[in-house]
Amino acid sequence: MGDNSGRVHKAIVNVKVNMLFYVVAVFLAFFSRKIFLDCLGTEFMGLTGTLASILGYLNLAELGIVQCVNFFLYKPLQQGDRQKTTEIMSLMGYLYRCIGLAILVGGIAVSLFFPLIFGKTAISLGIVYFAFYSFLSSSLMGYFINYRQVLLVADQKNYLVAIYFQTATIAKTVAQIGVAYWLGDVYLWAALEVVFGLVGCIVLNWKINREYPWLMADKSKGRGLLKKYPEVLTYIRQIFIHKIKDFMLNRSDELFVFIFVSLKMVAYYGNYLLIITKVTSMLTQAASSVSASIGNLVAEGNRERTMQVFWEFTTTQHIVAGVFCFALYTLMEPLIAVWLGPEYVMDHTILVLLVIFVYISNSRRANDYFSHSYGLYADIWAAWVELGINVGVTIVCGWLWGITGILIGKIASLLPIVVVWKPYYLFKSGFRLPVADYWRGAIRNYGVFAVAFAVAVAIAKRLPIDPYVGYANLALYAAATVTIFVVLDVGGNIALAPGAKELVRRIRKVKSE
Repeated sequence: MGDNSGRVHKAIVNVKVNMLFYVVAVFLAFFSRKIFLDCLGTEFMGLTGTLASILGYLNLAELGIVQCVNFFLYKPLQQGDRQKTTEIMSLMGYLYRCIGLAILVGGIAVSLFFPLIFGKTAISLGIVYFAFYSFLSSSLMGYFINYRQVLLVADQKNYLVAIYFQTATIAKTVAQIGVAYWLGDVYLWAALEVVFGLVGCIVLNWKINREYPWLMADKSKGRGLLKKYPEVLTYIRQIFIHKIKDFMLNRSDELFVFIFVSLKMVAYYGNYLLIITKVTSMLTQAASSVSASIGNLVAEGNRERTMQVFWEFTTTQHIVAGVFCFALYTLMEPLIAVWLGPEYVMDHTILVLLVIFVYISNSRRANDYFSHSYGLYADIWAAWVELGINVGVTIVCGWLWGITGILIGKIASLLPIVVVWKPYYLFKSGFRLPVADYWRGAIRNYGVFAVAFAVAVAIAKRLPIDPYVGYANLALYAAATVTIFVVLDVGGNIALAPGAKELVRRIRKVKSE
């Protein structure tokens, strides 16, 4: 398991499977969103987005455990230590059971305030409560039934999670499309969340039992195992703070829009978020497919090899983020206009700020994954600073400028911590190299993107194609503009960016095998 060819093979399988399922999921998300808005209404879709944000806050109790358990599973899985693996999974099962109960109690408590929160909306409280408890029940299944899927991720087999769990998700979306189109029944639509959530959990657990027949995780032993692995709680506390910050930055948009603007605008902004989150999720799944391989590599202790992979991965993430952000900037508004109607296109400033935020968020993954593999979470002060900047700026600017202000708050919190501090912390405490080494490479990544973006946008504006006319024109415009950017960005990175030439050689080698 520790050899390089094995890591590469597993990473490729994970990427291929995850990409396949997410392409299908993205297509369904676009198709279903139009039907849901037309058949169920913008108010109901705004409600589901708001309830998802509320549920996200309840799920804050979980933040940190999965990532922590992943970290502690790398070595025992690499060494084939089944006893330690079983003990860690038993400990996770116990912690998840405690958290699941806490979330259930918290969910009931929060729902008592729904008459105050949603009292002025046009949607009946019966629908609000039914939808919320459907989402809550589906979420709790992950804590009480499906917690063992983390073992597949740590063992570089998260393609199995995609195959079984994503199949259930796709089937659920298809069923919800049918219910919305032919019946328009919001109660049945919400109930399908529970039904397919349960089906996905049962099938995935069946597969886990077949993959690891020796795994006898026992939740009842978890409390005693806390004394044997006290470092687990230390890491959980550290990661928890970082995850709270990530949640506030990435998952609270719709709730802030509801607070500072309106429930209707949650649906409008949700259309933009749907496109961004679906594609970002696909990119995250593809990148996370190699996270366990990175953890395995770091565990081997070969710094020269580790740095080579770091730069290959860093440049890859800058290229992927660049292509996504360019496509987002040039295609988002015509896509919304053709897909849903021109009335759903929001102020252009919102799109510009979203592009900036998305680029920073998606180009940072190499730093995040390597920091995780080194267990670098002791800088909890950085999480508090980032969270403080985010909340403070969002409240002030959101009150003044609505959605634009909310996005300004997100970006303002990223710059000092994610862009400046995190690379410094990784190079100082992880790689134990001067941070100047990082900036010599990263500046080239940022520079290539900026030049390629500016040139490609200038060329795109002069193309004799109107992407607002229909899907055919939009597809032609997308193919032309994205191709121009890819040629400029990839060519510039190969010529200038660190790790790019090694990455090309690796791709050629894999293709020749």
